Amino acid sequence: MPALCRDCLEMFDEGRRCPVCRSPRVTSHPELFDLSIAHMDCDAFYASVEKRDNPELRDKPVIIGGGRRGVVSTACYIARIKGVRSAMPMFQALKLCPEAVVVRGRMDTYVEVSKQIRQMMEEMTPSIEPLSLDEAFLDLTGTARAHGRPPAIMLARLVKRMREEIGITGSIGLSHNKFLAKIASDLDKPRGFSVIGAAETLDFLSDKPVRLIWGIGAVGQASLNKAGIQTFSDLQRWEREALHDRFGSMGERLWHLARGEDHRSVKRDRAVKGISNETTFHDDIASIDLLDGHIWRMSEKVAGRLKAKGIAGRTVTLKLKRADFKLITRRTTLPDATQTADRIYNTARALFDRMDHPSPYRLLGVGVADLIPADQADREGNLLDPQEAARLKAERATDAIRERFGADAILKGRALR
Repeated sequence: MPALCRDCLEMFDEGRRCPVCRSPRVTSHPELFDLSIAHMDCDAFYASVEKRDNPELRDKPVIIGGGRRGVVSTACYIARIKGVRSAMPMFQALKLCPEAVVVRGRMDTYVEVSKQIRQMMEEMTPSIEPLSLDEAFLDLTGTARAHGRPPAIMLARLVKRMREEIGITGSIGLSHNKFLAKIASDLDKPRGFSVIGAAETLDFLSDKPVRLIWGIGAVGQASLNKAGIQTFSDLQRWEREALHDRFGSMGERLWHLARGEDHRSVKRDRAVKGISNETTFHDDIASIDLLDGHIWRMSEKVAGRLKAKGIAGRTVTLKLKRADFKLITRRTTLPDATQTADRIYNTARALFDRMDHPSPYRLLGVGVADLIPADQADREGNLLDPQEAARLKAERATDAIRERFGADAILKGRALR
């Protein structure tokens, strides 16, 4: 059976240890050197970056997130053993793991590390579909001739380079389609390398829970369970038409996935649907002035990301969560797209002013959607606000100064609230 050593990249026949370096980190599979669709997922990415940059955290449980009123962005594996999970309220995470070190995220640093990993991927294949900063699909079909090695070896080399050159570990899932590759990457974390071959697909899926299907949340799982579907074998017993009648267009997708069929290609450029920024307050806020300051800061951050990507958007969204956890979302569509903080802020603030405010808020967010290229943005003037053109000109001048002298070179007064 074909095998590879993930430490020295030696290829050999099946064995428990590498015959060259004696490493036990061996992956073997009948189809190992025939498969070419992969999913790479970094291991607890944000926490790994923090531990890399601060060795004192290496053996401690680390949670990335805000204060006690925030939520967990991610947690290292030591904290996960205690039950800490992403998106968990921070107060709950700290009850489970009171000894954890809570670190506020450094998004700029994570983005830079992600770019380094992406560059390594680019050297392997142009067919890369990022899902987030720390994970991506890769299609290495036809690359063996260029590299002189099968895709499995190049993938093992990728995570080896990530560990040695960047100090970040990752797990690989290798299969014959995206659905199975993503499942495989999560089978043996951290530092895993799992393979699901075409010949074993049905047997592999048979006893697995349907929650493994990407995009099936709690509501979807409850709906499937109500229909008596808990495992893939349950799903495989349903006729295609019956699934469609019960679940609509989702039923068609379920029928194919139950058999391990996924015909989606790895798409290099996935369209960005929206840009947003939100924050959970340490204490509930009722002050309109303080909330106004947060709306401005969120608008500036969203505008900065739009400008960095060279895009703009027509729809502005304001998101608020009250102290009683009631979530409120308001949105409006502009006559033309924008990427400026001034227009985003004024639109979001207008949405805010049209709402009642009976209780304090624990979360606020601002977002922009309906994205288009930036050269098509901010063309129409505002007849109801003749000063807008002057403010937009001032904002562009501010951007130029910040680019030259740093982000804190100029601050608006409302940003200090």
